Amino acid sequence: MSTIRLTTAQALVKFLNKQYLSVDGVEHQFIKGIFAIFGHGNVLGLGQALEQDRGNLVVYQGRNEQGMAHAALGFAKQKLRREIIACTSSVGPGAANMLTAAATATANRIPLLLLPGDVFATRQPDPVLQQIELSQDLSISTNDAFRAVSKYWDRISRPEQLMTACINALRVLTDPAETGAVTLCLPQDVQGEAWDFPEYFFRKRVHLLDRRLPTESQLAQAAELLGRKQKPLIICGGGVKYSEAGQALCQFAERFQIPFAETQAGKGTVISDHPLNVGGLGETGCLSANMLAKEADLIIGIGTRYTDFTTASKWLFQHPQVDYLNINVSRFDAYKLDAVQLVADAREAISALESRLLDSNFHSDWGSMIEQAQDKQRLETERVFQATYGSEGYVPEIDDALDRDAVFAEFNRLTHSFLTQSSVLGMINERLPADSIIVGAAGSLPGDLQRTWRTKAYNSYHVEYGYSCMGYEVNAALGVKLAEPQREVYALVGDGAFMMLHSELVTSLQENAKINVILFDNMANGCINNLQIGHGMGSFTTEFRFRNTQTSRLDGGLIPIDFAAVAAGYGCQTWQVTTLEQLGQALEESRHSPFSTLIDVKVLPKTMVHNYLSWWRVGVAQISESERINDVARILNEHIDKARKY
Repeated sequence: MSTIRLTTAQALVKFLNKQYLSVDGVEHQFIKGIFAIFGHGNVLGLGQALEQDRGNLVVYQGRNEQGMAHAALGFAKQKLRREIIACTSSVGPGAANMLTAAATATANRIPLLLLPGDVFATRQPDPVLQQIELSQDLSISTNDAFRAVSKYWDRISRPEQLMTACINALRVLTDPAETGAVTLCLPQDVQGEAWDFPEYFFRKRVHLLDRRLPTESQLAQAAELLGRKQKPLIICGGGVKYSEAGQALCQFAERFQIPFAETQAGKGTVISDHPLNVGGLGETGCLSANMLAKEADLIIGIGTRYTDFTTASKWLFQHPQVDYLNINVSRFDAYKLDAVQLVADAREAISALESRLLDSNFHSDWGSMIEQAQDKQRLETERVFQATYGSEGYVPEIDDALDRDAVFAEFNRLTHSFLTQSSVLGMINERLPADSIIVGAAGSLPGDLQRTWRTKAYNSYHVEYGYSCMGYEVNAALGVKLAEPQREVYALVGDGAFMMLHSELVTSLQENAKINVILFDNMANGCINNLQIGHGMGSFTTEFRFRNTQTSRLDGGLIPIDFAAVAAGYGCQTWQVTTLEQLGQALEESRHSPFSTLIDVKVLPKTMVHNYLSWWRVGVAQISESERINDVARILNEHIDKARKY
């Protein structure tokens, strides 16, 4: 057997260079690069290996471990899980910083390869720098925390263990039913240890994307169920996009006149103007989709994991005879809501079910309801996009106990802006290039986007909402730009999320990978502020206010921040916007900027779009001194009684 003597780290780099994914006969180099922040735990091991011979891997210099991992996530998601960028960090804090990104990857079913350094396998120098050293178990390090958020986890304590660990890592990363975060912990001494690796370990490996086919018995059961229904509604989830099943979905829907609604991950698979696309569904869904959801007698969930936002906490589907048909490559997700299951690739299952139904003369019985719902939605979208201060419906329908006008007056005094969030989104939706990509993740923006944003091009809507991770937006936008360098990329982010994490904005400048940040500054964590007020509370520690020295509470004046100045300090071209005219000019100029931009938009607090015919179950105090909270608790219990229990 021929061997080659390499360090563990050198062997890992050589192996990663030889991994390919074949999708429908097209080969993709699966691991395109590696984000790195080097410290004592990885610089002399994996860092040395990359300096010596990185092969085809592009090495990117991260600024924050969570930020760079979110950039890698954005890349993999935009590439439909066909290509990934790995991430390496030092031990201790550097590794711990990647935990949030690992959880985000696993929750969203996005492949993410993490290579954190680890403490010494020999334990001889213990306790080393950044080692926790738990007295009850000396084998535990910071990296054990990744076990809870990884789909595969391993620690390479001997060089020869690398081989089985790498094979299993690629097994999970390339499996659409099992993918998520994969963590290979690399003790710093083992990274530098040499071993005679067999040469066959470094041969080119082509991993085949398994387009699992539905079984005949499953197809028969699905067709029989569908044939008994009159008003089916399709949920287009992320699995439709990753399977590239959009065309198959359209053909199926058109043949049988079945409307389809979108999850956050599924939005952008089919453009919004398709005559059967009724828009976002659920708690952050739009009027048209939620209207039809209440009338549907069959829910066909394709590639969705049925989060509580999609189902409105299992309350949305109110038809007394509603049933569920789930098409999903994951058996775990297919079984949800006690559904009839088609465990298969989305594209293959849709096509097979269509063929099975051709001779049945099946046709939905929605009549004019689809068009009527879409007409109402168009009028509603126009209304909120045109909503200005003082106009009807310019704020959500929240309790009058909050003195909104006083808040607006204070905000206007500091910013000279009366812009509403919905009108700003309307102009952005109108003015952005048709093929540009928007990136979002948390706060009120994902809700407004799913309810009102009109997609004009395929895969142009990139919102992470499986984990709703604040801080994803700006950093993932870099990954999206690396995935699609010819398209304009816009991160839509709130001020709270921007302050949490925007580290890779600097990396975008370093890489000449231009991204555009549109920052909505309402001086609050506005989504949660709206949530607490809408559930009977006052505004408590969610607005960004100075501490009041007289009350010792955070109820002083609002805190003004010049975010444009922050980004300008990095080297971005920036604008501060307080009118729609200024916004239009900034959008136009940012398109022509050769480097990353930030538009600091001052928007009135509490001017997001309200929900439509939905409900979200949250933890509400069952007893309170406030009658408003007690009233909310009573409503909560009434809704729980109507919600599905499994």
